[in-house]
Amino acid sequence: MRRTLIFCAIALVFLPAGCSTPKYRGYKYGPYSVRGRYYEPMDPRAALGFTEEGVASHFNEHRLIFFSGRSALGERQWGWSRAAAHKTLPLPCRIRVTNLRNGKSTTVRVNDRGPFIGDRILDVTPRVAKELGFHAAGLAPVRIQVLSVGDGRYRIR
Repeated sequence: MRRTLIFCAIALVFLPAGCSTPKYRGYKYGPYSVRGRYYEPMDPRAALGFTEEGVASHFNEHRLIFFSGRSALGERQWGWSRAAAHKTLPLPCRIRVTNLRNGKSTTVRVNDRGPFIGDRILDVTPRVAKELGFHAAGLAPVRIQVLSVGDGRYRIR
């Protein structure tokens, strides 16, 4: 009996850590705060046609390949996927990203929250950064435009 109680106590201590949900679980749809800053995700219908200009960066390849981090939606993040992270856009949504230095553009799916460093507005996977031509530089000025929100019910025609 005593051995069973000790085992149960140990299981209760270590079980929540081993079966934890993705670290961004609370960032999915509702308001959240990171490092003392408060963020309010946009209403999906208000996000259609939304455009923004700013600095984009790309995810660390080492983190993606070896640790296969999870997005706010609980999806695995891989370096070859066409994904991005934004602080306030509704999840998931499709956006067009244009590199303002060279004019290259591509469409990506926003499935995560971030970046929470400096004045950056978007984090993309290394594959997207290569397509846009800023993988080596690490940062680039970009313009983003929301094309569709959610499961595709709301679209720009």
